[in-house]
Amino acid sequence: MNDPISDMLTRIRNASRALLPVVEVPHSKLKESIAGILKREGYVADFTVEGKLPRTMKLKLKYQGKKSIIEGLRRVSTPGLRRYTGATEIPRVRGGLGVAIVSTSEGLLTDLQARKKKIGGELICYVW
Repeated sequence: MNDPISDMLTRIRNASRALLPVVEVPHSKLKESIAGILKREGYVADFTVEGKLPRTMKLKLKYQGKKSIIEGLRRVSTPGLRRYTGATEIPRVRGGLGVAIVSTSEGLLTDLQARKKKIGGELICYVW
């Protein structure tokens, strides 16, 4: 697999469209911090890390009736084409209703946190 982050986002997107309560993804520290941001922003109810060395991460998805809280996920920076942005050029997702996840020198931050700290970095994905 060339891009584990886009695999995680695709699994979440497919599970939310199929109205599944839980989705399993292979674990990594980067994916765990993405899941932490999704939980903090209210897109995911909870996540747990399970298992021995081939660890997995279970994300509990949130729904509002029969509609998923996550309307869309989009991978921005890919292994073939990295996208970097400065602190002043970080885009607003859906006019501020969504979240852009940015990989900075201080770890993964949301677009709002990166603008507040005035640091740019690699645009990982958009969530709305």
